[in-house]
Amino acid sequence: MEYTASQIAEILDGSIEGDPKASVSFMAKIEEAKKGALAFLANPKYTPHVYTTKATITLVSTSFSPDKEIETTLIKVNDPYQSFTKMLTHFNGAGKKRNGIHKQTVIDESLTHGEGLFVGPFSSIEANVTLGSNVKIHANVCIESDVIIGDNTVIFSGTKILAKSQIGANCIIHNNVVVGADGFGFSPTTDGSYDKIPQTGSVLIEDDVEIGANTTIDRATLGFTIIRKGVKLDNLIQVAHNVEIGAHTVIAAQSGVAGSTKVGSHCVIGGQVGIGGHLKIGDRVHVQAKSGVLRNLKNDEKVMGMPAIDYYNYNKSYVHFKNLPKHMDTLHKLDKKIIKDG
Repeated sequence: MEYTASQIAEILDGSIEGDPKASVSFMAKIEEAKKGALAFLANPKYTPHVYTTKATITLVSTSFSPDKEIETTLIKVNDPYQSFTKMLTHFNGAGKKRNGIHKQTVIDESLTHGEGLFVGPFSSIEANVTLGSNVKIHANVCIESDVIIGDNTVIFSGTKILAKSQIGANCIIHNNVVVGADGFGFSPTTDGSYDKIPQTGSVLIEDDVEIGANTTIDRATLGFTIIRKGVKLDNLIQVAHNVEIGAHTVIAAQSGVAGSTKVGSHCVIGGQVGIGGHLKIGDRVHVQAKSGVLRNLKNDEKVMGMPAIDYYNYNKSYVHFKNLPKHMDTLHKLDKKIIKDG
């Protein structure tokens, strides 16, 4: 897909300095770009590259004014980084406007769907499934019975959407995600063994959610495991039964949330974080990478460590911890001196 400077300026509501007919077919970093590329300048430290870049078109701030000659066509916008992200979406979506149902699929005749449906090869859709308009289901996807999926949602290869799951509009579910698998529920018995607790609930995913590859979201024991609007989950995340993730919370890779925990909205949770079960995490909480959360957290808390404590207290404590060998050496010397001086 090619875009001219005029087309890009119209999409981004920007102004052109240079050739309005200049065209680009791919995107690149400003320091690595070649002819035919669209680049951007957002960080001032990269300013020298705007004078040497081979990019055909470069997005810059409205306040940018070159102090020497440049070859690249400039498009001035309010926020170059945000504008570049918007154009990434355009380039990324241009090749994915697929429609139609591949002949090598298994689809129950009870399926109801809107316009623009795409179903890739070797995918299966069971009974009483409802799909919105422009839903894109790639190869080797399994959608079980009574699933509902909203408009413009994309489901990539290898994903399993299990029975009664509900997925909103404008969601992106990446490869090999499992939505609605059996929750980890067992009851100890008197002889030390475990009886399985049936997991009879389902999963509710609201609009504008993105779920990374190989992430698993278990169905509830009763009711719903809930992923609220705008949540972004990275790859390899485990969300247990009856968990609720609040709106616009982001969670990085290899993190896990144990059963029945409620995570607030607009939280930022780093990679390899473990959150215990039956906890309540407030809104706008920040949890640093590799932390273990074993207590309730109030709104706006920032924590780190295992078990997680206040982020600033952790940093103060770590100063002493890393100096512990030196302190212990000093302590041993003082101890010997006291014994010697008797």
